[in-house]
Order: sequence, then structure tokens, then C-alpha cells
Amino acid sequence: MKNRVVKRIVALASVAAVTMTGCGGGAETSAPAPEADNTETADAEEEAEPEAEAEAEEEEEVSPYTVITDENGDPIDLGGIEIIIRDWWSGDPAEPTNDYEEARDEYREWIQETYNFTIKQTAISDWSSTPADFVDYATTGGDEYYAFILRDDPAITSAMATGLMYDLSTLDCLDFSDAKFTRNKLHEQYSKGDAIYAMYAGYSEARTGVYFNKRLLTEAGIDPESIYDMQADGTWTWDKFDELMNTVHRDTDNDGVVDVYGLTVNEGNMTTAAVFSNNGSYIGKDANGYFYNLESAETLEALEWTVDMFNKYDQHDPEGAEWDYYKEEFVNGQAAFMVDDEYAGTPGNFLQDMEDEVGFVMFPKGPQGDTYINVWSNNPVAIPACYDEEKAWKIAFAWNLYTDQPAGYEDYMDLSNARAGIFDSRAVDETITMMMSPEHGTVAFHGLIPNLNLGSDFVWNITPNCVVSEQVEAIRDTWKAYVDEANQ
Repeated sequence: MKNRVVKRIVALASVAAVTMTGCGGGAETSAPAPEADNTETADAEEEAEPEAEAEAEEEEEVSPYTVITDENGDPIDLGGIEIIIRDWWSGDPAEPTNDYEEARDEYREWIQETYNFTIKQTAISDWSSTPADFVDYATTGGDEYYAFILRDDPAITSAMATGLMYDLSTLDCLDFSDAKFTRNKLHEQYSKGDAIYAMYAGYSEARTGVYFNKRLLTEAGIDPESIYDMQADGTWTWDKFDELMNTVHRDTDNDGVVDVYGLTVNEGNMTTAAVFSNNGSYIGKDANGYFYNLESAETLEALEWTVDMFNKYDQHDPEGAEWDYYKEEFVNGQAAFMVDDEYAGTPGNFLQDMEDEVGFVMFPKGPQGDTYINVWSNNPVAIPACYDEEKAWKIAFAWNLYTDQPAGYEDYMDLSNARAGIFDSRAVDETITMMMSPEHGTVAFHGLIPNLNLGSDFVWNITPNCVVSEQVEAIRDTWKAYVDEANQ
């Protein structure tokens, strides 16, 4: 073990011990602390007696980590295997930039040394090829120790149905009642009966919310902070959103042309956010499997309201404009509100060029909604079913340790990327924190239905002046057939 790891473990010794999930019925024992350095002379010890006693007391503390042992009381030994977590974006690991990242890296070094394995996350596939790459590998197999990071795709649902994904519920080193799994609910999304085919660890990403231009609101007589206040006290609703857009949507120079629009938006994002904010969905799931939910009262109410908002406040795709015209429109201060994902305000994305100060809140509650809802979209982690039980167990055991938080950071929520973006402090500390919390998140199932393409099938047709009933009727039988097929 490297010296810097030893020092970190000793420094964390006052933290309550974290018990890892055991595997294979192994015992658990506390790792002994490193032996104290006794090179100082007796005279030096006498001269610095208080300091020496404090140092000795510190060195006698045990590691905050509990070592998982086998039936003989020895640490689990994975035999020096190399485990690769495949994704489509990771490069060489960056140097830690804060205390959390330093503690995380040192903890990961400790587990690899303690249990005799190496693990890294790296890009092998690209975004478009990931589902097919998993299916190909799970079909043919290989000698590697891979865990695959996937994405919502009907090919993955088919892989579940055809036995290409390992049933993770059978591996005793994974406890899906653990907080790191219940915080995101992804294993519920990728389950069938008692079987679980994919997992995710930790807090979910923040997703779709409402950006607002503080200057434009102030000029219209609206205190921008009042929107945060409504979000905090539970009164941020569709009606309030409508009321504010109506106030800012105006012709400022009386020439008969709207100068400030109430809304600019990627219509598909807003449509889905509205559906879930009203306790609706496109496709649901219960004990009997998937079910068609497009014509539930909650979903239809949300679709009708969304079209009404488009009609009243959206610019309606200017002639000749690209699909993402709304981005430039908001950056240039032509619209007061924009519905888009949280990542738009993070470093390297389009809102970094905006000069006006912006705020960011969750999508408002619909009349049938109980609270603000963030529709999570996490990348599932799967193990191919071509591996035997021993190999799958080792991968799951290592991944489970790798995704645990270091001691002292068990409930840590990484907001560093948001803080480096364009967000104000209330957006980070209130909105984004709320978006990532289990109380305000849900999972969607429409992405798991083979052949169902939400955008081209339906959502892209929910536009200003469309007739919702006609759009629903046009896709009803097709989607019901897809759902029936997915349940087979």
C-alpha cells in the first residue's frame, strides 16, 4: 500500500466503520492499522511527549473500512484479474481536484490492493454502437472481465428477453436495498419479475427543468427570486408558470410584433416533462408487465395543456430555422423561459455564452401531480450472461466496491460540474439537489419497448396547433401491439 493511502486511512480513522456487502458467506474483519513509525529517539519523545502521545493514539486507530474475508478469514482474493467497465466517453483518469476526489481515488486504490484486482472505466464502444456491441459480445463471449455501461435502447430490452443479460439478483454480493441503488431506481426499470438485469450506483443526474432570464422577468415587474420561493414552498404549478409567461410575453414597442416571447423550447423535452409532472406516462409498468398509458386522464391532460402553452407563448419554429433555433433565441434574450436539460448550463454547453443572468427550477407541478418530478435517465450497467457464475460474481463484487463512496462521503452529492456552470447558488443548492434526490425522481419505460420510437412516433408531432386526439389515434394500435410484443 502506498504511503499516501496509509496516511489517508489513518486520518479517516475516526469515521464510523463502513461495512461492505459480504459475498459468498465470507466473514468480515477490521483491517489493522499500519504500525507506528518508532524511529524517533527516547530523548525526542520526551521533549515532544504530548505530540508523541497524540501520534501514537492516532496510529492505534483502525481503518474505517471493513475487510471482507473468505471462510478461512482471509481477504477475498480475486486472483489479479483486470476488470474493465466499458463506456463510450471515458479517457485517461484525471488528477483529483478536491478532497472528495482524492478520498475516492485512494479508497479505490485500497480495494484493488486489498482484494487483488485492477479495475478501470474506459471508452471502447461509441454511443451509437453500444447496444449492438453488447449484444454481439454477450452472444459470442470472451475471456475478458467486462461490465458494460449501456443506454436506453430497445436492443437492450430484447437482450433481456433473450437471456443475454446476467440476472444480477442471483449474485449475493449485490444488495439492491442498499441506498446507492434505491437512490436511482434503475434496477426497477431493468427488472422482469424477480430478475434484475442492470444497475446503477448513486444519485441520478439532474434532467429537464425550466431556465428563466432574470433581466427579462425584472423588466416585466417579476422578482426572479419569487420563482425559487414558489418551488421551495410547493406552489410552483402549471398555473403559475402560465401566469408568468403571460406577463413577460409582450410587444414592448407597440408595433404589433412580439418582442419578448414567454417561452422558447425543444418541444419534445417540454412535452415529456409535462406528462410526468402530472403523474402521467406514455408506457407504464406493473406486476403484469408493461402497459399502454398514453390515454390515461393524467397523460391526456398534460398533452392538451402543453399544446395550449405552445400556442400562446412559443415562437412556433421560425421559417427556415434549424430544430435547435430555441437555443440562440434564449441566449439572445428573446424569450423569458426555456425548458431544457440541466446539462445545457454546465461548462462547454451553449448557455455558457449567455450574458444575462439566469435561474433554473424544476418543471412545475400539474394538477394531478403530488410533487416536482425529474424523469431520470441513467446509464445501466450490465454483465453479459455468457459468463459463468464465478466470473459474473467477481465482476459484480469488484464493481460494487468500486462504486461505494469513501468513508466520510457516504451521502456526498457531486455538484462540482453545476457549480462550474452558469447556475446561481439557489439553482445548485435547491433545484439541482432536489432533482437528484429520490423523492423527486422517477423512471420511464417507453425507451424499453422494442420498435417504439417516442420522438418520431408521437412526441415530435405534439406541436403548436396540433390536435392531440388525432395524434393519439394515429399511434394507438401500433403502440399497443409493441407493448403486447414486449410482454411476451
